[in-house]
Amino acid sequence: MGVIDGLVAKSRRKSPWLFRLNSGGCNGCDIEFSACLSPRYDVEQTGALLVGSARHADILCVTGPVTQGARTALETIFAQIGEPKAVVAVGNCPATGDVFAGSPVIVGPLDRVIPVDIYIPGCPPRPNDIIEGIAKAVATLPAKGIHARKGAKKGGPAAK
Repeated sequence: MGVIDGLVAKSRRKSPWLFRLNSGGCNGCDIEFSACLSPRYDVEQTGALLVGSARHADILCVTGPVTQGARTALETIFAQIGEPKAVVAVGNCPATGDVFAGSPVIVGPLDRVIPVDIYIPGCPPRPNDIIEGIAKAVATLPAKGIHARKGAKKGGPAAK
């Protein structure tokens, strides 16, 4: 790993940038997610920062079940996030569909559309649980490797 790659990997661990997407829910998880940004919980003191563009993000936080209308936007936003990236399913809805399961407009759980790294259960989950889930997602970023964005295979010459 080169010096620049090492610095980028370290900065991603110390300062993850988050992008939040509601894929069609009741907004209960969004309210709790917003509480994480308030002075009481202050997730920003851990280095995490909520960004307005998926192109700048390291971690995608998804709330709500995936609706037919949100599926295309979700796939587009997921593709815009650079590698390595992590996806956090916030609440029961992205994991199972919860109260929206069986609705004709629900595509299904989030993992049917994009891969999910961390699930945070709850309806809605508490801010402390959301912060803990984000910390777990940050821990998965180095394991995915900085060379993933270069297309190098694990264990290949670029991974040395």
